[in-house]
Amino acid sequence: MEWNNRIIIDPEILVGKPVIRGTRLSVEFIVGLLASEWTEQEIFDNYPGITHEDILACVAFEN
Repeated sequence: MEWNNRIIIDPEILVGKPVIRGTRLSVEFIVGLLASEWTEQEIFDNYPGITHEDILACVAFEN
């Protein structure tokens, strides 16, 4: 998974933390949800703009 099409780093958004493009949801936050045993469906239900590809990009970015 190439994360660079979905993850951006902009000093104007969350002081430069990596975020999912078009959101203010940080990679760290999404990976934290997964580490807390949230399912993809729970993430989709709570953050409807997020896609499966966004989640994969977050995981790829952290690796």
